[in-house]
Amino acid sequence: MSQSDKEILLQRIEGALDHVRPHLAVDGGNVEVIDVTENNILKIKWLGNCEGCSMSFFTMRAGIEEVVRRQVPEIVGVEAVNGVS
Repeated sequence: MSQSDKEILLQRIEGALDHVRPHLAVDGGNVEVIDVTENNILKIKWLGNCEGCSMSFFTMRAGIEEVVRRQVPEIVGVEAVNGVS
């Protein structure tokens, strides 16, 4: 993947995450995109209250991963670099 293709992919991911962020913000949390691997795995970092939240696994699967994969079908999975994936 070229650098410009990756930048476009990251912009699309950020757009998808913008749909989830208001829900995270209600509980004092957020998420940051760290990278997309060669295998199209999105790496994120939990921020704020999401970092230590016991519900982060469910938020990851039912919220973040679902929204991102629906809007950016190239992404095959999402993993957190901190907390629970």
